[in-house]
Amino acid sequence: MADKLAIDGGAPVREEFLPYSRPVLSDEDVAAAVGVLKSGWLTTGPDIPAFEREFAAFVGAEHAVAVSSCTAALHIAYLTVPLRAGDEVIVPALTFSATAAAAVAAGGRPVVADVREDLNIDPGDVERRLGPRTRAVAVVHLGGLPCDMTSLEAICREHDLALIQDCAHAVGATYEGQRLGGRGRAACYSFHAVKQIAAGEGGAVATNDAAVAAKGRLYRNHSLTTSAAERHGPAAGYGYDIVGLGHNFRMADVNAALARSQLERFAEDDARRQAIAAAYDEAFASRDDVEVIPTPANVKHGRHLYVIKLRLEALREGRDAIFRALRAENVGVNVHYIPLHYHSFYRDNFGYRRGDFPKAEALFERVITLPLFAAMTEGDVGDVLTAVDKVLSHYRK
Repeated sequence: MADKLAIDGGAPVREEFLPYSRPVLSDEDVAAAVGVLKSGWLTTGPDIPAFEREFAAFVGAEHAVAVSSCTAALHIAYLTVPLRAGDEVIVPALTFSATAAAAVAAGGRPVVADVREDLNIDPGDVERRLGPRTRAVAVVHLGGLPCDMTSLEAICREHDLALIQDCAHAVGATYEGQRLGGRGRAACYSFHAVKQIAAGEGGAVATNDAAVAAKGRLYRNHSLTTSAAERHGPAAGYGYDIVGLGHNFRMADVNAALARSQLERFAEDDARRQAIAAAYDEAFASRDDVEVIPTPANVKHGRHLYVIKLRLEALREGRDAIFRALRAENVGVNVHYIPLHYHSFYRDNFGYRRGDFPKAEALFERVITLPLFAAMTEGDVGDVLTAVDKVLSHYRK
């Protein structure tokens, strides 16, 4: 049979595997990286402050601090709160571990809150979980879809809490016409290889608070009072002081050069991502076995991920069977994310159990992430849609 599933021995839709994301590297990106390698600045050098200025302006913040990852950015943001032993940070149940793990590393305790149908943290559940030791609320714009910032900012103002944004997915997202970098105490970004700006590794703390930025620059470099660049050259001295406990969270200049190059063409890559998402939206609008997550009129989606929700009541098999079938068709679907409290570290150390966050758990059973990256061709998009139709039609009740 022509439509026999690949997992059952049929021919796959694609000959080559299509990953859910892939970095887009141009000749200009390569030239930028090679230029840094030839310059001899393999660690923190002149591309770092240049990137910080450009990125701060891009995300709408007064300051940006380039660091080694978004995890490092989150760690720094939490350190600036500051967190003391027993202090609590509210985090969403659906997120990558870094959102919570960085709070633990900074001395805090993660308090998990449930999510809404759009996969983002539920402001109502945040309010229910406030306590006398709550010091911060960490929000994750999952997939690039901005959270309900109006409600979350109001909660943080009323209770004098630090609002930390995990913007790992949301570099180009906007809320009420503005990018997210200047909101809250700090916004933390990722330049991992699969992100919209792919520097290989890297991250940034964006903030309007000069004190947060100054502390970030200390924390990222062992809390040294002078940088390597300031101690370089014939007239420079060797002296420095260490004014606190810091970390090695430095970004390398080659990563900054890649990020700067990709920032220049962000609008072009973003337009392609938006077009692919629109094609998916249109294709799924008439299906009764797939639910698309809508984008509110007051936001622009960052389009790092394209997540659909399966209507399991229309299907004979669950998400995992559909995941395996789509992978067999050489379409690299993924799942974002396994609920935080399912992981043994959070169960064993903080007492969370399955059943604690019913909305996140129910959504986890239904979500699946489709490929989305700027280098996808129309043929790639067509293959994804063909594979989804083939698999879901096979499994329909």
